[in-house]
Amino acid sequence: MSELGSIDNPVKFKDQDYDALLQKCLKSAALFSDTVFAATQSSLGIPVDPDPKKAVKWLRPKEITSNAVFVEGTMGTTDICQGQLGNCWLLAALSCLTMHPTLFVKVVPSGQSLSESYAGIFRFRFWQYGEWVEVVVDDRLPVREGRLLFSYSRTTNEFWSALVEKAYAKLIGSYGSLKGGIISEGMEDFTGGIAYSLPVSSRPPRMLWRGITAALARSSLLSCFIHAASVKEIGTVTSEGLIKGHAYAITDTDKVQRTSEEVLLLRLRNPWGFVEYCGPWSDKCKDWDVIDHAQKARLELAKVEDGEFWIGIEDFCLLFNTVEMCSVNPDSMSGEASDDTATPSWTLSSYQGTWVPMCSAGGSRRYPRSFCKNPQFQMILSEKDVDDYDYGEDEEGEEGDGEDDVVGVVVAPVSKTEKQREKKKKCTVLVELLQKYRRQKDKVNFLYIAFHIYKDRPGSLDQPFFSNNSPVARSGKYRSIRSVWRKVHLEPGSYVILASTYRPNQQGEFFLRVYTKTGNIQGFQDFPCTNNYSVMVMSKPVLPEDQFRVQKWFDEKAGSDDKVNAVQFMNLVNSVLEKDYELPLETCRQLLNCITNLKYMMFYLTNNSTKDSIFFQFDEDSSGTMSPFELSLALNAAGVECDNVVVQLLWERFGAGEQFLPFYGFVSCVARLQVLFDLFESETNPEVKDKGINAVRSCLSKSAHFFPSLPQPSLNTL
Repeated sequence: MSELGSIDNPVKFKDQDYDALLQKCLKSAALFSDTVFAATQSSLGIPVDPDPKKAVKWLRPKEITSNAVFVEGTMGTTDICQGQLGNCWLLAALSCLTMHPTLFVKVVPSGQSLSESYAGIFRFRFWQYGEWVEVVVDDRLPVREGRLLFSYSRTTNEFWSALVEKAYAKLIGSYGSLKGGIISEGMEDFTGGIAYSLPVSSRPPRMLWRGITAALARSSLLSCFIHAASVKEIGTVTSEGLIKGHAYAITDTDKVQRTSEEVLLLRLRNPWGFVEYCGPWSDKCKDWDVIDHAQKARLELAKVEDGEFWIGIEDFCLLFNTVEMCSVNPDSMSGEASDDTATPSWTLSSYQGTWVPMCSAGGSRRYPRSFCKNPQFQMILSEKDVDDYDYGEDEEGEEGDGEDDVVGVVVAPVSKTEKQREKKKKCTVLVELLQKYRRQKDKVNFLYIAFHIYKDRPGSLDQPFFSNNSPVARSGKYRSIRSVWRKVHLEPGSYVILASTYRPNQQGEFFLRVYTKTGNIQGFQDFPCTNNYSVMVMSKPVLPEDQFRVQKWFDEKAGSDDKVNAVQFMNLVNSVLEKDYELPLETCRQLLNCITNLKYMMFYLTNNSTKDSIFFQFDEDSSGTMSPFELSLALNAAGVECDNVVVQLLWERFGAGEQFLPFYGFVSCVARLQVLFDLFESETNPEVKDKGINAVRSCLSKSAHFFPSLPQPSLNTL
């Protein structure tokens, strides 16, 4: 069987199995009713209309029209019309998809029908952060006053596009969550490709036309839009019949011969299905009168109001601002056609990660104390390659939240020839960072995100490293969009990719993917956890007289059996600790359960509650507590290097949802870390040992042994 998450074996959304549900419905002769995405107001995600006449009903296609079909003839760009929902970005992407049958069938599996083996159930597939997900829906659609409320087909008895829209709404959370967006989101989710923007002004018209033609030939999805200067301008129609702030699909390119002049054309489509361009080369323009019938037949020129029209490339460059492209693979990102069949393929590596407030959400370089705590991924490049593609790779991105975090440097201009020569000496890498699940229910809340690439060095990359070194590459300025990307050329070697939000302590999940040319050795590696407990537990060397004092003190309290229980141990320790730093009974139980050398821990507790201890050194605000950032720094200074995953696990267990950790929580962290390292040292399985301490940590966290339930008070052998 294919790998789970591949197009041939997609992940089942909400564990709904299409084949099993279909057979169950056919056997019972009952139409499928989806309880996960029910026919309710919650699924609509929009306000209820107070007018009773406009109440929404959920009807199946054959309840709307008796001759309903899934597809009428063939699927095409004019099958999709926008309803009463501001999701032109999604429908424009879907229009683009219909131009590429091999891509389309991935999203809309064949063999679905409203007649044969019909059970009111349909399935669609979408790419979601590294894997394909299959979404099952019933065919009950929202209807108001006898008409489909949202997407519909110009062929009134056809329903495939409305069902795709419903499946995507279910995946995201509701129909309302589809309002407003960037077409690149839809393009990526329909293909798994890489989406990026290209300013129209960045290329001369004829060069831009060649680039768009080549991209379409490589099965790239393309769209375009006109910037709106303000919110009020969004949706306004220009004198040429174009809509500002509105996504148009680019569905084809062609050229016609007018006397001695060659005219380069683009075919665009408005997802509304109406309101068309009325300038030169539009449907009813007189420019077509001088074009012979054969050329017009080849272009399938139709003088009907269907939202689709032709426009000359020069007028396009004057009227539109941005072209959005989505390439199925990096080789599709070329701006020129290529006959090179030996183009090297690419290797993909990916990683799922999280930004956890006070732990692994360190913010931008404007926050040097916490920047190093952001998730870091190691990348190893070994083989130089030749890459001639530079389409859009030098785009820096738009202004982010505040000023950029890196001071600009004036660089002498480099000629294009020199630039290409330099690139051929390096490794080509394409990095994309996507933030996950920010479009949920009735709100869209994208964080400002970016990534930085640094040249790696032995040891941990800590605060001094990032303060004293500049990145060798970055995604550009922080941007509040779902994904940022960059294609760079790097010398062979080891690098670290650091993913961050602009502001620290912002909760979020992300997906990082990196493409390199085949032949490069590439991989993400967890940074190892190491320890030196002799440094950790003592801020000063142990003096012989102190050792004798603790031994005598313990012998007096423990009695002849040399044992203490949790209550006795708590009384012993707290008798010498300051009141604000006394240990609760639960912590003492943890220590008895974890620490093999309890006398050593007792000495640590009774001698390191002073102002010279590591805890107080890193409690910078003298609050008697630690943040996760302070905890990590304190552990590192003490000789324990923990990656963000271990710190996050510790905090989830001992922070108990709070933002700050008291002294007794710090003691618990120390105890549990000793268990982890002791278990790693005692591990006899070479395979586990070779994977490093995080393999042990992973096994422990999954089996709950790393954070076991606490025993009841009992006698414990020292």
